[in-house]
Amino acid sequence: MTMNKRILVFISLLIFILACNVPSSTPNNSNPNLLATLQASTPLSAASGEAPISPVTPSSTEPTGKIALTCQLYKDTSREQICIVNADGSGYRRLTLNDNVRHYYPSVAPDGNSVVYSAYNEQNKHFEIYELNLSTSENRQLTFSIGDLNAPEISPDGLTIVLARFFSSPDRPTTWLINRDGSNPREVSKDSAIDPTWSPDGKQIMFASAMNGLTQLFIINVDGTGLRQVSNLPALRGRSDWSPQGLIVTYSGKSWERELFVMNIDGSNQHQITPSGGNSQGPSFSPDGQWVAFTSYFDRYEVHGCEIYIMRVDGTDLRRLTNNEYCDYQPRWGP
Repeated sequence: MTMNKRILVFISLLIFILACNVPSSTPNNSNPNLLATLQASTPLSAASGEAPISPVTPSSTEPTGKIALTCQLYKDTSREQICIVNADGSGYRRLTLNDNVRHYYPSVAPDGNSVVYSAYNEQNKHFEIYELNLSTSENRQLTFSIGDLNAPEISPDGLTIVLARFFSSPDRPTTWLINRDGSNPREVSKDSAIDPTWSPDGKQIMFASAMNGLTQLFIINVDGTGLRQVSNLPALRGRSDWSPQGLIVTYSGKSWERELFVMNIDGSNQHQITPSGGNSQGPSFSPDGQWVAFTSYFDRYEVHGCEIYIMRVDGTDLRRLTNNEYCDYQPRWGP
């Protein structure tokens, strides 16, 4: 193996650990049938004396749209693929076709017509950003040798992509923007950051960073001004999302003990919504903000047991969407 190849393998492993922390050892759980006892679970309430979470109008509607995800078809992180599934669990299919290249961090475009993701390019030895048209299966490379790039997400107006760029250091990514066609790369902030995501109006970006010690969520204006910390959780990981109602969902906890939390946009009323015990992580709001998709291990609490689940934003109506012998993770919900 060449030196360059070894470096890229190391970078790939490091990014994976930061992003999802899929464990390499088998955990121990005394309740393998956890999902069956949690379908109507009552979520935790806000802390005593606090106002309720910013309201989300209760909805009886069924979830719609589609969810892009990373699928470990070969139980090997270096050969991960991009898959997609409908919000009702139907239509699960693989989108990417190269068995020997790692693909990850997918997200669905705001119009629902395409998926952007990061994949390793064997020619230039970098992780690049690609866009795959869901109707035609046309797959277009958008970036070319500007560093190792991941976590792409298209802006609400469809014109810009935010991403994390690893350039001078494999352990210090920063937040960047590119035009939808991959042109005009520019840095939003020099602060170390992972897992960026757009505000609903496209004027701000939220990301995770350990710039002040423990990893927390920060929000910054698209022009790089107005940086502020919004979360205060003991072991926040990264992948988070921002709903049309102005709520944030994220995840926190020790390895194999992670849970989802919802909070107001100012960080107030941090509120666990997942039933404890599933090692839940990587959340994404539905386009209407009424549901949350995430990765969890409620049914098979072992290394390759992570599946995609959804639940209402109030923590009720837990459902499993995928059922495979390999890990499905990093869900991102689109129309």
